[in-house]
Amino acid sequence: MSEQDVRVVREQYEAVNERDFKHAMDLYSEDVVLIASPIEGIQNPGTYEGKEAVGEWFGDWFRTFAHGYRFVLQEFRDLGNGLVFLHAKHGGKGRMSGAEVHGENFYIYRVSAGRITRVGFFSTRDDALEAASLPEWSEAQTD
Repeated sequence: MSEQDVRVVREQYEAVNERDFKHAMDLYSEDVVLIASPIEGIQNPGTYEGKEAVGEWFGDWFRTFAHGYRFVLQEFRDLGNGLVFLHAKHGGKGRMSGAEVHGENFYIYRVSAGRITRVGFFSTRDDALEAASLPEWSEAQTD
């Protein structure tokens, strides 16, 4: 299933870049958990549980930027047991200020039965990979 897990995460980013937010959110499970770590550039850090709360968090994020904010995927890595590591750069213009904004984050996704069940944002590759070894991430998933 690992190739399929990577494909789900990649498809979610493609949908976001195309502004097809409905399709992007369809790739999340109803009980998804988002961990928005308090790292530079992340608005409203915290833990968000459930598809509605996660969708609202992403909606708040994208409403602060003009159309054209994009993610450029740098690296995917299948970590096994439904875990996917991702490194992405992102950028665009602020909706109100027009100022250029650029960022770079590392992510861990947990995918089960073709849906994203957990996602976390990290400021470094090492932080993301370390988190992936913790019980809340590394518990084997059954499809």
